[in-house]
Amino acid sequence: MGAALGTLTEIRELKTEITGLRTDLRRFIERANQQHIDGVLGDLKKNYAGLFADHQVETAKTDLSAHMTDNCAMREKCYGVFMEFLQNTSQHIKDGDVSNEIIESYREQMKTMRSRGTHDRCDTCFLEVHRLFEKQIDLMQSLGIYQKTADPAGEAGEIAGESVVKDLLEPVANIQRFEILKSLSVQTRTFSDIAQMTGLRGGNLLFHVRKLTDAGMILQRHERGDYIITDKGYKTLMAISQLHQLVNP
Repeated sequence: MGAALGTLTEIRELKTEITGLRTDLRRFIERANQQHIDGVLGDLKKNYAGLFADHQVETAKTDLSAHMTDNCAMREKCYGVFMEFLQNTSQHIKDGDVSNEIIESYREQMKTMRSRGTHDRCDTCFLEVHRLFEKQIDLMQSLGIYQKTADPAGEAGEIAGESVVKDLLEPVANIQRFEILKSLSVQTRTFSDIAQMTGLRGGNLLFHVRKLTDAGMILQRHERGDYIITDKGYKTLMAISQLHQLVNP
């Protein structure tokens, strides 16, 4: 009887030790992956931040020209003011860190500029400037340059459902996209690598890659370059891992 109890005790202790080892291993893997992501993002910011910033400016020129109100006497003047604003904000893409205070100061600048617009049709132009500015912010977050400050007082009921589904849940609610995201947390991969891993080809694979890219979870180093996971993508994976452990203890 005593021997049996001793064996049961040893088994329980062994199970506890194994659980501890699994936890330590998982934490080690997470730290290793985070170091990998930080290294890749650091390299990306160092070597390609200027290209990203220039691309944002060129996109702004094209989109503003296409979407600003026509037949307006102030069009050219406003275009110059808007482009100066977007060129200034795009320069932060080259920075290693952008504070929430800086971002909010730009939002206040936009509010001030809008208050000077006296016509209802000014909304069309300002909405386009706002959209382009938000695209810059999304890129800064993807590169880990800007970390949005969370509101500790926020409640679950205040979460914008449509935004959460579109930008967070939908991109990973697909086995192929989830596997792509997981694989990129370990190493960068080419389009061909991803095709071989998923078994998807051509437009079908491009559809899933673009879903993750549009959500800011992965980035391509440059045209035809490797794909990498972003800070947002990695944090999404970690959050899913923690949620899975929480609901399936």
